[in-house]
Amino acid sequence: MLDSDTKRRIDSCRDILVGKVPDPKSQVEQITIALIYKFMDDMDAEAEELGGSRSFFAGEYARFGWAQLMSPSLSGFEVLNVYSEAIQKMNENPGVPPLFRDIFKNAYLPYRDPETLKSFLKEINYFSYDHSERLGDAFEYLLSVLGSQGDAGQFRTPRHIIDFMVAVMDPKKNETILDPACGTAGFLISAWKHILASNTRATPASASGSTSVRPEPVEGQKGNLLTPDERARLAASIHGYDISPDMVRLSLVNLYLHGFTHPRVEEYDTLTQDDKWNEVADVILANPPFMSPKGGIKPHKRFTVQASRSEVLFVDYMAEHLTATGRAAIVVPEGIIFQSGTAYKALRKMLVDTSLVAVVSLPAGVFNPYSGVKTSILILDKRVHKQTDKVLFVKVGNDGFNLGAQRRAVVNSDLPEATRLLRAWMISPDGFEGDGVMAQAVERARIGESGDFNLSGERYLASNQRQNASHPLVPFQEVCTLEYGISLPKQDRVDGPFPVLGSNGVTGYHNTFHVLGPTIVVGRKGSAGEVTFVAENCTPIDTTYYVKVVKSEVCDIRYLFQVLCTLNLQSLKGGAGIPGLNRNDVYDACKIPLPPLEVQHQIVAEIEGYQKIIDGARQVLDNYKPHVVVSSEWPVARVADVSTLSSGGTPSKANPAYWEGSIPWVSAKDMKADRLTDALLHVSEAALKESSTRLVQPGSLLILVRGMGLANGVPICEIAVPCAFNQDVKAMEPSAEVDASFLRLSLQQQAAQFKKILETAAHGTLKVNTADLLKMQIALPDLATQRAIVAEIEAEQALVTANRELIRRMEAKVKAAIDRVW
Repeated sequence: MLDSDTKRRIDSCRDILVGKVPDPKSQVEQITIALIYKFMDDMDAEAEELGGSRSFFAGEYARFGWAQLMSPSLSGFEVLNVYSEAIQKMNENPGVPPLFRDIFKNAYLPYRDPETLKSFLKEINYFSYDHSERLGDAFEYLLSVLGSQGDAGQFRTPRHIIDFMVAVMDPKKNETILDPACGTAGFLISAWKHILASNTRATPASASGSTSVRPEPVEGQKGNLLTPDERARLAASIHGYDISPDMVRLSLVNLYLHGFTHPRVEEYDTLTQDDKWNEVADVILANPPFMSPKGGIKPHKRFTVQASRSEVLFVDYMAEHLTATGRAAIVVPEGIIFQSGTAYKALRKMLVDTSLVAVVSLPAGVFNPYSGVKTSILILDKRVHKQTDKVLFVKVGNDGFNLGAQRRAVVNSDLPEATRLLRAWMISPDGFEGDGVMAQAVERARIGESGDFNLSGERYLASNQRQNASHPLVPFQEVCTLEYGISLPKQDRVDGPFPVLGSNGVTGYHNTFHVLGPTIVVGRKGSAGEVTFVAENCTPIDTTYYVKVVKSEVCDIRYLFQVLCTLNLQSLKGGAGIPGLNRNDVYDACKIPLPPLEVQHQIVAEIEGYQKIIDGARQVLDNYKPHVVVSSEWPVARVADVSTLSSGGTPSKANPAYWEGSIPWVSAKDMKADRLTDALLHVSEAALKESSTRLVQPGSLLILVRGMGLANGVPICEIAVPCAFNQDVKAMEPSAEVDASFLRLSLQQQAAQFKKILETAAHGTLKVNTADLLKMQIALPDLATQRAIVAEIEAEQALVTANRELIRRMEAKVKAAIDRVW
């Protein structure tokens, strides 16, 4: 986990360089070179402490040592000259191993400002060499600023997508792992971490009586079940290629900082060079470049598929370089999935015939803000391919982040469930049961029927549901008809026991009814195509249809409602002005699967069982409110006695540098949850120093004190990371005897009291009277009791949150139950 201090220092290095080195890639290179320079000196110092001698900064290179560079006796220009000469000569240093010499190859200082360099080296001086996960994560964070090299079609793969693909592949310690377009080695490092985690024992068993010569695992050390030889073999089995020498340099550093003494990444053009053609791998993980140079690629002649498009050739390469039981996970653009060009069709046919076992559709915004391109993941597995005649299609609708440019984290990610489904499929395809919503299997023969081998899951799932129906498909009008509702003026919908139904549901009540319940109402105008089940006698108005069952002895109205909900009647609406639904269009386009009445009853009973669980879970979500039970024995304290309030501000929008930092800047728009981990906007260190905004640390609260956001209550949030905030928000910093979560819960419980201290300021804006806020009182037990109460409420909230996942699963079961009749 990247600690906040390391992240802040890396950001500070970039802030110092940005005026002289505006290109993010060049900033990363300068920081990389400086870090390695500093780390080599650290390793020399460590060698001396252990009784050895310096090797990096020895002989004629001793004058470049870090201590000499940081000496206060050197002027700014002398530091600049020494450092500039050092980084240019370091690749000639015989005491530097080849890995580090490659890093300094062609290195130079792109600016001549001594003050910038001194400030920059001062920040670098805070870093120390440490073969730890912390340092590796820090470097990965630094690499994340690269974002995209869009001209080459290279888009940095988000970490959670990399980890998802690695989890699905589940690489093992004895397997070879390859990324033939490795960039900064993100996939290789994730695979390394995955294998270490799979071979870690947290608390070693007792060695008493053991006769094994295998070393006992070191408690807490990642990969402690691996022997030194196994760890060395594993590191040697992970390798990558990249066409860019800059990417190779960065990936070597990244791997080195994650524990690879001799990382294997080579500068190699996978598509035009063929000297590594005979090398194969057990596991391939990649997000190859999507774009081809103007005129296309001119590949060598050893590819199965003849093509000039880079994405086609890369996928071909990976499919052909798996071992006989190998597997791969490959990010591909949508062109691979459905484009009709000869090369694309030939590639898809080859994959379906030889190794394709699953296709994962990702949301269109996964690569935001660098690209909105829609992508999928191809899963190849030669072993599984021999065990099944089907391809699994998985649709990920929520990858755990929203699809906007900022990619903020959201709840209910589909990735854990998608991982479970894909792992189950790859372990035992014969025993696999899809959930009917996220994952379904389609026969390979069906995919190849049309000759284009289209890999769009929606296409096959839709056609399979209807062409492979296990029950007869009956014309719509032979099962039911759509009848017009009646005209009923609004002034007449005011009294009576019978609901009046419009296209959006109940619009009033009347003392007579037009249709016997239960019935189904379908929107005709307005919300055309919306389907509503009505249990009682009712009156549908003229913006709706109601459903009349032709033969009630062969069709259950409740079953019919479930079927109509799957028909997507909204897609049939049309017409000028307000779109409407023409019932003749429904009759022409739709058929109804009609199993025996007994089967319909069983399906309805199953769905109603799921629906009861859904309704119960929704009631929990709707009605739960955390509550602190106050004891009369607790002392009472004013807010002013147990906390301090401070104000924020807004940095000038006229200075762009204020808004190019990484510090979350909180406004009313961000205060929508009890706990804040980020904000929509971010400010720089300069903004903190030169404006009225200020930084508040975790363990504090933010409370909205001005704005129309107060209309529905007073938002109060805990902060999980250091945040700045604007003038509409105040920071509430509790004293040592008060737990921040307890203070928040106690204040949130006093909604009625907050209403009393709201005022209307100029222009009608609401505001909290700060003086009255400080006078508000809370019952305050001892700190241990506060924390016990908070822990109990957090446990309750975890159970409440679990109801969201329960609802999702039950809704999937509802869909699966009705999908079985298609």
